[in-house]
Amino acid sequence: MNHFLRRLKVVLLRLSILFVIYQLLRLIFLLYNRHHFQNVDFEHYLTMVKGGFRFDLTGILYLNLLYIILYLLPFRFAEHQWYRRILFWIFILTNALGLAFDTGDIFYFDYVLKRSTVEVFMFAGEKNIGLLAVQFFKDFWWGFLLFAGLIYLIYKWYRLIPDPVSGQAYNFKTYLSGIIVLLLTLYFSIVGIRGGFKRDTRPITMNNAGAYIRKPLEMAIVLNTPFTIIRTFTKRTFKPVHYFSDSEVAKIFNPVKEFKADTTMTKKNVVIIIVESFAREYTGVLNRDIKGYTGYTPFLDSLMLQSHTFTNAYANGRKSIDAMPSILTSIPSLVQPYIVSPYGTNKLLGLGKILKQRGYKTAFFHGAPNGSMGFDAFVKLAGFDEYYGMNEYGNPDDFDGYWGIPDDKFLQYMAKTLDTFKQPFISTVFTLSSHHPFKLPPGFEGRFKGGALPIHKVIQYMDFSVKHFFNTVSNMPWYQNTIFIITADHCNQSYLPEYNSSIGRHAIPLIFYEPGKPGEKVLDSTLTQHVDIMPRLLRKLHYSGKILGFGNDPETEKHPFIVNYNGGTWEYMQDDYLLRFRNEKITGLFNYKKDRLLKQNLLHTAPVDTVFMVKRLKAFIQQYKNRLIFNKLTP
Repeated sequence: MNHFLRRLKVVLLRLSILFVIYQLLRLIFLLYNRHHFQNVDFEHYLTMVKGGFRFDLTGILYLNLLYIILYLLPFRFAEHQWYRRILFWIFILTNALGLAFDTGDIFYFDYVLKRSTVEVFMFAGEKNIGLLAVQFFKDFWWGFLLFAGLIYLIYKWYRLIPDPVSGQAYNFKTYLSGIIVLLLTLYFSIVGIRGGFKRDTRPITMNNAGAYIRKPLEMAIVLNTPFTIIRTFTKRTFKPVHYFSDSEVAKIFNPVKEFKADTTMTKKNVVIIIVESFAREYTGVLNRDIKGYTGYTPFLDSLMLQSHTFTNAYANGRKSIDAMPSILTSIPSLVQPYIVSPYGTNKLLGLGKILKQRGYKTAFFHGAPNGSMGFDAFVKLAGFDEYYGMNEYGNPDDFDGYWGIPDDKFLQYMAKTLDTFKQPFISTVFTLSSHHPFKLPPGFEGRFKGGALPIHKVIQYMDFSVKHFFNTVSNMPWYQNTIFIITADHCNQSYLPEYNSSIGRHAIPLIFYEPGKPGEKVLDSTLTQHVDIMPRLLRKLHYSGKILGFGNDPETEKHPFIVNYNGGTWEYMQDDYLLRFRNEKITGLFNYKKDRLLKQNLLHTAPVDTVFMVKRLKAFIQQYKNRLIFNKLTP
């Protein structure tokens, strides 16, 4: 056999163990997260395994392309011991990196419900990343043992396959044959990375996983994390969409809204409380239809009964950085988080800027180390002048050891700071204690009973902290002249089967509480989402002027709707129905009120006008993508 073919054989044999390992991790991923994939039978799993091989091939070739090229170089030095020692470490280290991300996603998936993408690297800038890594190790220690075992397996397999010895002279014929083998290998590697032989084959993307699934969430089984991270490094921008002409799309859905109030603007103070990981599932009032369930938020439940509370509200994303632009600027994070996208520096007209133009003082509070998740930079773009973080809090001894200052102490600090502000003001706080690792602060251990999930105890602590905050501010002179808005950034751990669906995992509370208007007690079932908060608040304040927002205007929208994006599938909710749209086709239609788990696909019996729904969804997508691309996010 030609010497360079023997080298190629060695490369292929060494890579073969990686395909076995990634399939093993795929199985472990499914078993560990089986509560999210209860309807996956063996036959369907085999289909996903088949599809997964395509993505494993691409991921493995991406990670090992340098190794392949260097190993097949047709030069004599490539056979020296020192050179092959370098190749050995390149192989081990690059694949260790890929397996680290793939193994970590076995556990991280339960929090974000998708494979990690390039956004995972934003956490590398967190000042407390070392402490978080230690806690992650404590909580998921067996994952580290699994990772170490896989690296040892790769090491042993590599050593089991010896490097070939040439024993032949290097001449023109030798070099020619080596170059041919190298070029052919590169060609087939590129074909593998692209995902096919056809000339018109586009590079395989995460969306291609949709060919092997029944539900959008199952894409995470088909994919692997090295693939999703690498693909999102190289695919970061949108392409313009032209479903309709500019005049047509504006008639179907227009994010530019003009408010004309009949009265002078009510300059009430505004306090927005964004609670970390506060799923609707954790409340009692919003789950009265579940027999015997009382929830974990007694104070917030009592506040809901004194407020305008939306019982059918949803987050526009799965991560904290998704929620910020949705809530504060009415711009959702669809497909990719807005904050870390190429459009994150676009000109905005957010709540802070709008109200500042009307004489409001603007401030943002977050108890994490300053700079965490890029919040300080984003809120300035949204018009919030003052930032109060862990630095301004000023007592590092109160640091919880993980994320920042515990909610109880930081909310008290915020309350006292607000009392120094000149009215009117708008202030937002982002809590943090109900975040993994779900540890109670010192002095609170054993105080809360919790429930079936680790998060339940810290949700009870959060509820206590918010109650303490309201007890404090209720005696302050500005309290009666304030609108309080309480919602979540996203959902987190789930226990109740009623929430085990794509929309159930976005279901959140949304509370508008006005102590100065005690008569406003409404449990409102109107479809509502994060991006609706800004237009709804401005209506309540009798604001006059133009804004740009992708939410529903409560005064003019006859058919409120919600748009989300899950694993390559657009989900559009209107009235009682949820429509799924993927690759320019409707893939599902469900009555989400009667069928909470979305098991009965009504697409072929279509009891509603799906043509209208798709038309409005396309108009929304066109407005959203094109306005981000061309920096048209102001009215």
